Amino acid sequence: MSFRTKVFLSITGTVVLAVWVVAAVVSTLVTKSFERRDSERTAALFMQFQREFDRGGADVARRVEAVADSEPVQRLAVDIAGNFDPSQYVNLAQTLAKEQSLDFLELVGPDTSIVSSAEWPARFGYKEDWLAQSADWKAQGVFLKKEDLADGSVLGLIAVRSITSGEKTLYVAGGQRLDNDFLKSLPASEGTRLRLYRNFEPFPPAESLGSKLAAELVRDVRQRNLARQRNLAMMRFNADATIMAMPLRGRDNQLLAILLIENSRAELASLKRTIQGTAATVGVAGVLLALLLSFWTASRVTRPLRDLASSVREVAGGNWDTRASVSSSDEVGQLAGDFNGMTEQLREQRDRMIQAERVAAWRELARRLAHELKNPLFPLQITIENLQRSRDAAPEQFDEVFRESTSTLLAELGHLKTIIGRFSDFARMPAPQLEPVDVNQLAREVMQLFEAQLRVPGQPAIVTKLQFEAEPGEVAADPDQLRRALRNLVLNALDAMPQGGTLTVRTSRHDNKVALEVSDTGHGLTPEECDRLFTPYYTTKQHGTGLGLAIVQSVVSDHRGTITVHSEPGKGTTFRIELTA
Repeated sequence: MSFRTKVFLSITGTVVLAVWVVAAVVSTLVTKSFERRDSERTAALFMQFQREFDRGGADVARRVEAVADSEPVQRLAVDIAGNFDPSQYVNLAQTLAKEQSLDFLELVGPDTSIVSSAEWPARFGYKEDWLAQSADWKAQGVFLKKEDLADGSVLGLIAVRSITSGEKTLYVAGGQRLDNDFLKSLPASEGTRLRLYRNFEPFPPAESLGSKLAAELVRDVRQRNLARQRNLAMMRFNADATIMAMPLRGRDNQLLAILLIENSRAELASLKRTIQGTAATVGVAGVLLALLLSFWTASRVTRPLRDLASSVREVAGGNWDTRASVSSSDEVGQLAGDFNGMTEQLREQRDRMIQAERVAAWRELARRLAHELKNPLFPLQITIENLQRSRDAAPEQFDEVFRESTSTLLAELGHLKTIIGRFSDFARMPAPQLEPVDVNQLAREVMQLFEAQLRVPGQPAIVTKLQFEAEPGEVAADPDQLRRALRNLVLNALDAMPQGGTLTVRTSRHDNKVALEVSDTGHGLTPEECDRLFTPYYTTKQHGTGLGLAIVQSVVSDHRGTITVHSEPGKGTTFRIELTA
């Protein structure tokens, strides 16, 4: 991922996150504010309903009191104490109810038989046993009651008064309907709706409650009533509305109705959509702004970084004189200045290192040449001295000594020629002439060269094992140089097993790499010896130039391959060459 992309993503992410956090916080605060307002409005409406309920109850009680104090009812109370004709009072309740604007009015005798009924005259003579349950109706006040009418049942706000005449009691029970018309009289605010569910209606409600949420809330209140849980209110809400349910109970604590107060959340939903739309607009604008800022920031920051990266690549490619341009005094400019100082130090260290390596190389070459040339020169000197002594001491034997001495001289001169040839070969390694080479075939040809040497009678037995990949494929290589490198590895392995052992040559392929391994079971090498093994003129043998493995590494390097060594003291050594197929 580029730096410009990272800048763009970081700025965009910051803007989007900030917009999202602000929108979420505002939406949460608005929601809480609306919920608090709904709660306050619902509580106020419930208090208003309670006040209207109390006011209506007081009005009903006053009107029922007026009916009880009226002259016709007082006369009925006197007549009822003796023998009277009830039929003459059948229509009295209707007249009195109309005068006092009461929806319900019943005059009930001492035996709880209805004498007159305003709401249902045909119930003349029916029993109202519930009136005998209390001795002081005035103290009980107004209460809710289910009233049965000819066309169904309704909910009424009822008050009862009793008139005692002698030993007989006349009951006056009257009231008003409690229905949706009563709710309409309450001062509900905009977005608020009141509904009344009467518990004696079938469930699901015969009348629509307006929403599934309201029906679920009614069901929960009814279930709690069956479980005798007398909670004051229950509330539910969804995205559209908040609904509070207030249980309304009768004189015997029976659930008669449920008042539903619904507050619309349409305004909240609209405001949330507005907030979300604004947040989306601000977010898009923020992304565009982040895009512009990222390009500006990236172009301002990445241009000198790209120049610096280009300078680093040039230095890595070998151009040690490269300098980065310093165009500012900020951190990037300081980095470019530090880079220039670093390259200058590296160039100076490189020059010093090259000079030190040259001096060390010449010293090592001089040491190796002195060592290698000193060995054959000493026999030459001894031989010449012997010739001189023989000529002076015994001239008659000089010819025989001369023949032996010349043989020695020629052998040592040949040895000198071989040493000089090895150094010359290492000094002028030709560039490889690449062509397709079958690694298995090349390894077989090299091993055939050593068959005679491995079968010399009286020499320690060395067993050879050839473990070749079935189809390793061909590699682009110089066959002569590769044979030379493999011969040097085989000779190195044979020298490591003076007491005999096992020589293993194997080939393998992994992906696009072909490997050639030479293993021996000789005395092995220490880690320190492995680290210095490919250094020119370094050798672990008593006689050797230390150029064999250096030549192998040079050949492998010219073929863009790798050579590694794995060895442990006493467990043998394995050289592994890897070339690209």
